Amino acid sequence: MTTAPAGRGRERERGNTSDGAGAVILAACAIWSLISSAGRETGPEGVLLALLAVAAGFACGRICGTLLPVASATVVAVGALLLGLFPRHGMPGATATTDAAPGQAGATAALLVLAAGAACCAAAASRQAPQRFTLRLLALGTACAAPALHSVAGFAAALGVLLCSLAAARMRQRLLGLVGLALATGLVVATSWAVAAEALPQGLRVSLEGPLTAHRVLLWQDASDLAAEHPVLGVGPGRFAELSPTVEQTVRSDGKPHSAPLQQAAEQGVTGVVLLGSSFGWLLYVLWRSPRSTAVVLTAGATLTALAVLASVGNALSFTPVTAGAGLLAGLASARGPIGEGTAGAADDGQDRTRGTHEPDGAGTVR
Repeated sequence: MTTAPAGRGRERERGNTSDGAGAVILAACAIWSLISSAGRETGPEGVLLALLAVAAGFACGRICGTLLPVASATVVAVGALLLGLFPRHGMPGATATTDAAPGQAGATAALLVLAAGAACCAAAASRQAPQRFTLRLLALGTACAAPALHSVAGFAAALGVLLCSLAAARMRQRLLGLVGLALATGLVVATSWAVAAEALPQGLRVSLEGPLTAHRVLLWQDASDLAAEHPVLGVGPGRFAELSPTVEQTVRSDGKPHSAPLQQAAEQGVTGVVLLGSSFGWLLYVLWRSPRSTAVVLTAGATLTALAVLASVGNALSFTPVTAGAGLLAGLASARGPIGEGTAGAADDGQDRTRGTHEPDGAGTVR
């Protein structure tokens, strides 16, 4: 009779710990952006806006995920899809320096990934088979819409999220899955750094420059050079455009290096990169401690990983709907169930295995 209240107490304690860690990390990101801006003509507003969007999205996701988890995730999926289908001009929340910024292609891909991921999370949280099928069909349709928008990256990433979601419905060890996703993200980031530093073998570097484009590689090299010259504080938020030779020689440039880690290194130094990585690690930690089912957790983790990969090779994080959507999805996937309603998720692999026989395929609650 006392097991359930004690379990709920431990669950709340774990949630408070992860929420407190997130508050500290986001506050540190904001403070460091102001420190790196001190005494220089910089523009930290974009960084602060992105942090505010993540925090607000996460809080809204927690609230909506507690009240109506399936309906809320479905609304997020439809909303992100509609935003992704908007014309390239006029993308809401853009912080790039031109109206026709090439980085909007990355934002479109990111929004399609968010739409597919939210639809898959809603499917994983649903207990009705027809509803799960319809939501996964929505995710498939979102992926298929990407080629029509000339977004090959969006198609590959959205389809990858759908496949990961289908695989996650059969998994019980969330920690192993989340570690794999973190390693995949680290590999992409390390590869982008190696390309910028020209540390890869000639053949591999040439093969990567094709899909990345020579212009993007030049931007990465400029960011790497700036980071090497200013390793502690960086050049200051928003100053990459005025210090990059490639940007100065490019017509209608958006003024970004098209890589979030490299931009952080150039503008905020090593500490900025560490804080960016800590923010992503915190999101994965929140998912690991989530009371939701493993299927929901790993689907959300795959979506955030796809967004991190797109941000590592593109300009997706310069758009407020993307950062807000990432926080919203993390909040939905880590929300507690309504009072009195049991949850099938577990905070560790041992609990996942214990509850595995009681959890329906893809469901977010115990019948």
